[in-house]
Amino acid sequence: MLKSLKPTLSSSDPDVTVPGYDRHALSAGIVHIGVGNFHRAHMAHYLDRLFDKGLGHDWAIVGAGLLPSDSVQRDALSCQDWRTTVVDLSPDVEHARVVGSMIDFLDINPKALIAKLATPTIRIVSLTVTEGGYFLDSAGEVTVDHRSLKADSRAPHEPTTVFGVLIEALRQRKAAGIAPFTVLSCDNLPANGDVTKKVVLALASKQDVEIATWIDANVAFPNSMVDCITPRTTDKEREFVKSRFGLEDAAPVTCEPFRQWVIEDHFSAGRPPLEEVGVTFVDDVTTYEIMKLRLLNASHASLCYAAALMGYEYVDQALEDTTLLRWLSELPRRETIPCLDPIEGVDYAAYLDQCIDRFKNPAISDTIARLAQDGSDRQPKFILPTVETRMDQGLSVDGFALEIALWHRFCLETPIPLEDTFAARLADAAQNGSDAFLDIEEVFGALGQKDRVRSAMRDAVHQIGQLGVRGAINAYVE
Repeated sequence: MLKSLKPTLSSSDPDVTVPGYDRHALSAGIVHIGVGNFHRAHMAHYLDRLFDKGLGHDWAIVGAGLLPSDSVQRDALSCQDWRTTVVDLSPDVEHARVVGSMIDFLDINPKALIAKLATPTIRIVSLTVTEGGYFLDSAGEVTVDHRSLKADSRAPHEPTTVFGVLIEALRQRKAAGIAPFTVLSCDNLPANGDVTKKVVLALASKQDVEIATWIDANVAFPNSMVDCITPRTTDKEREFVKSRFGLEDAAPVTCEPFRQWVIEDHFSAGRPPLEEVGVTFVDDVTTYEIMKLRLLNASHASLCYAAALMGYEYVDQALEDTTLLRWLSELPRRETIPCLDPIEGVDYAAYLDQCIDRFKNPAISDTIARLAQDGSDRQPKFILPTVETRMDQGLSVDGFALEIALWHRFCLETPIPLEDTFAARLADAAQNGSDAFLDIEEVFGALGQKDRVRSAMRDAVHQIGQLGVRGAINAYVE
């Protein structure tokens, strides 16, 4: 019998877990901006399990957003009391959890969001606004002359950006004598808390030096490392949840069973006891973060363009190809792991093997297209830092030059649609050769002008032209 996600939902199916707590007894302590698939599979999932333990019931989530897509998500979730079916999938596991940790979703309106953020009970504001939503240039500096930030600096009490909204809410809390909330970025970018603070302070300084100084002194922006492979939801996933579990969900999420969350234990107004459900709290998240970005995320980036050029649609299918599997294993072992600082108790080679095993999971149907989008944002975060480190140490960059050359070839041939803010520029530059590609300053910065990088890139592009994608990869791994 088909069950819709109504407040009275119960299930006798052993493969379906429903909230074991009274959702009406929850109270909001967190506003989350950007209620996408990853947030619901990750942070909301952790909190749901915490609530099931009878803990933290004053830390429920209120969803929020500022984009048209947020309105679509709000509409989808409103008819099911803000709940989401999160399905963990692997060859051995098919388990659905009806996550009930979100109890409201604000109207898509900056004023409504500011009013909620100014409420004393809200002690954490978390964000998943995507890696490209932080107004940074290729050097990691805030583009304060961006039209949206300029508009918020001219009209600070009527902001339109997330960062303007945060500042105005903090301004109101300061004026009312209310302690500031913590700003917790859950986006997948290096030093996400430091980056968020940098953007907030840059904009606040344009508005009012006094509020910028107060934010700098009083607001916590902990860095965090997040991890759970979460594909997009399509009609296929909606139909699967309906047929397999008998649940009618307008916006289910499918993901892998693996989750990791490492957070710096620095909060302005307290936090939920998430260590009770497996979250790791540390003094400094940097080494964990670098490990994940330069091994897991960089491996996704290394795989996707080669796989697309070789005609693969899904990640697990691509890794059945011995050439791609060896490429994904050899590149980080040779060029990334030797450049990483050690973490006590962590074996980088074992972590890499675990990542590759996760990528092989056929049940989540992760697509090459998802990994290939936004290369102009992802390559500078996941790939180029290792290239720069190797350059500084006088080491070879041949493997990563081949990775960049594969991206160049992808932009030249576009075997799948090129989804990128710089799509037109990437395609045009690719037509004009490797040097023109490296000349895109917003992506490569000064690194693209270094002679060793340009020479290695020319050689890699030439090799792909001579041997083809498979032949060039085989030449490297052998």
